[in-house]
Amino acid sequence: MIRRLIAITLLFALMSSNLSTLFVYAEFKANLKYITAYLCENRDKPQLNCAGKCYLKKKLKEAEENEKKQENNAQKKGAYDLFFIAKNIDAPLPITIVEKEKPAVNTFPLPTFASEILHPPPAAHNPS
Repeated sequence: MIRRLIAITLLFALMSSNLSTLFVYAEFKANLKYITAYLCENRDKPQLNCAGKCYLKKKLKEAEENEKKQENNAQKKGAYDLFFIAKNIDAPLPITIVEKEKPAVNTFPLPTFASEILHPPPAAHNPS
């Protein structure tokens, strides 16, 4: 049960960064009336029929920039951690030598070439 909970939590954490645009769309659809009435930049210009799309574009752009920042930070942190982990390893790694099995010797002599090439039987000639 604990493993399943951990797996679901990790899966959600990995997918949350990819689903950020979905969350932005869901928030936009849920709060559409409030956004068009109070947050839309073009609410004073009804002829543009913006209906909060300007706000949506701005939020999508912010979400994309946050994703890029998080990705860059993760890459930098991963490279930094990898460098220091590799640098701090002093213990020799255990080496195991595995001997390969020798191939079995062929005890049945096989012919190297066929003395006669087999041909299919000739077709029966049917005079009709």
